[in-house]
Amino acid sequence: MVGLHKPVLVDEVLRSLQIKPDGIYVDGTLGTGGHACAVAQRLGPSGILIGLDVDPSAIERARPRLKGFEPQIITIKASYADLDQVLQDLGISKVQGVLLDLGLSSLQLDLSGRGFSFSRDEPLDMRMDPDGPKTAAQLLNSLSERQLEQLLRDFGEEPRARAIARAIVRERTKSPIRTTSQLVKIIESLSPPRARLGKHPATRTFQALRIAVNEELENLKLFLEKAPELIDRQGRVVILSYHSLEHRMVKRAMQEWERGCSCPADFPRCVCGKKVLFKRVNKRAIVPSDEEIRANPRARSAQLRAAERV
Repeated sequence: MVGLHKPVLVDEVLRSLQIKPDGIYVDGTLGTGGHACAVAQRLGPSGILIGLDVDPSAIERARPRLKGFEPQIITIKASYADLDQVLQDLGISKVQGVLLDLGLSSLQLDLSGRGFSFSRDEPLDMRMDPDGPKTAAQLLNSLSERQLEQLLRDFGEEPRARAIARAIVRERTKSPIRTTSQLVKIIESLSPPRARLGKHPATRTFQALRIAVNEELENLKLFLEKAPELIDRQGRVVILSYHSLEHRMVKRAMQEWERGCSCPADFPRCVCGKKVLFKRVNKRAIVPSDEEIRANPRARSAQLRAAERV
């Protein structure tokens, strides 16, 4: 079996979840099962862990790791954005904790063959769910120059969005862009060699396409809206995010959950009706240690935030 993906900040995740042996927990991004396995080890005979992933191959890869915990683990092909429907189908009203690890696993990057990485030549698919409606290639070859520029700005925070969008449109008139190497070649043609010494110039473009193809920010927004109704009192939401767009969304949502009444200070009584929903477990995000980053370089951009339902 291929070397197992190392779960990020696993000890900090477990501390933040405060697992009760008889609780019901959700790993909304099962991946290869690293975090799920650590959670399952802390559950008693009556505890339940629900593992969700939109990628059926990820669920299959997780099974060997989760072997022995089968009575307590339910794996389902579904998005964490649909957690309310999943719980309803299972006859569960509320859970004691939800974990989301929003990063890509090493196996998704290295072995999926779907074009997540710019370091090998693969079809530009980028769908985590193989049944998803649109591939990255379809977006690249169908969006207008202005739409491509906006996509790169919004989802990649790419400062050269206009130049890259223009180059993509110019090149696709010669032949459709179907592979990672074609896209990388276009982007590198706009970058002098000295600019390639740090972060690869295609990094932000690949991030933007992946986010757009999988509707990642829309799914995260949906989950954050639904979470207060799905978490039991004193239950925890723990989220690992990996880039500034996710960091901001999670941080703002948790601050809003904690804020409660938004009426002006001079109002004699509350008329907005907003209540405190959660309290943040840590005011500042938890980040990996230097030691963990050395052992697992893909953990370097991770930030953990947690909140407890009140």
